[in-house]
Amino acid sequence: MGRVSESTVGLHPDRGTAELRSAPRHGADPDAAAGADIDVAAEGARLAEAIGRVVEGKPDVVRLALVVLLAEGHLLIEDVPGVGKTTLAKALARTIDGTVRRIQFTPDLLPSDVTGVAVYDRDSRAFEFKPGAIFANVVVADEINRASPKTQSALLECMEERQVTVDGVSYELARPFMVVATQNPLEMEGTYPLPEAQRDRFTARVSMGYPDRDAELAMLDERATVDPLTALTPVVDAAQVRALVAAVGRLHVAEPLRRYVVSLVEATRRSPELRLGASPRAGLQLLRAARAAAALAGRDHVLPDDVQAMAVPVLAHRLLLTPDAALARRDTQRVVADLVASVPVQRGH
Repeated sequence: MGRVSESTVGLHPDRGTAELRSAPRHGADPDAAAGADIDVAAEGARLAEAIGRVVEGKPDVVRLALVVLLAEGHLLIEDVPGVGKTTLAKALARTIDGTVRRIQFTPDLLPSDVTGVAVYDRDSRAFEFKPGAIFANVVVADEINRASPKTQSALLECMEERQVTVDGVSYELARPFMVVATQNPLEMEGTYPLPEAQRDRFTARVSMGYPDRDAELAMLDERATVDPLTALTPVVDAAQVRALVAAVGRLHVAEPLRRYVVSLVEATRRSPELRLGASPRAGLQLLRAARAAAALAGRDHVLPDDVQAMAVPVLAHRLLLTPDAALARRDTQRVVADLVASVPVQRGH
């Protein structure tokens, strides 16, 4: 059966698992007030520097992972085995002083292993909920496409609504909550394609790619006897992440820029090369990612460049090519890039 493990980094005795709640929170958000004075760019640089000590030669990949974290989204890392997908996921998780769980997805993993199950207690003569591995601040879903579609679907409610419903009772997941999933390409043996609804819940998809020659040589020298992950310590805690997310949400987005986002999303639905365009959720997450990118750049407003930079990683994995486009060996990344080049930027009056 698939393995579920919990990191010991940043765990406290009184919160070994994320707090269970069956009712929404009320009142003022203290994290929003705390985020009023926080420097997102400086904290992002600290996080990027820490992760970069483990994931060498991939600053763009690390930056995208931080964008997804600050956009309060989920990240899908897709590439061939051995290029550092799980290393990136674990490095990101270890920089946050919060609860961390890792799930090794396998064909025999059950949905209850992910979400939890109600167990009958003979003493109390009642069912008691035993939380699954999803109850953590950061969940590393390793090789997610090796599990069956039935188990994959257990993440749908968790990722979108940040809650788990078991036997008619809903349990709220603690925030921050982020799923960092890795998957091998579909041509690899023993993999199941993620359904469209599952892919649409990931804010962005990134491919690691092979390291350059210098980075690979450094890896051979530095990692012969020492794993840099063991020396990685938390940079921020869960409360600071919530404050960063709140600060990102306050960035100004002009009305013409909102219209530009909508125009890009609509263009995917009209494209003759696509049989499935971007959903309204894709537009929301594209704007959130653009906000996070602008905050990491040290700005208090979003530019069209932020939207354009995030368009391919946020939109491409949600789209489906037409048969003719697939035969022409087009890919969704190129289609999105062409749409970005053709859709005019909306100008204000």
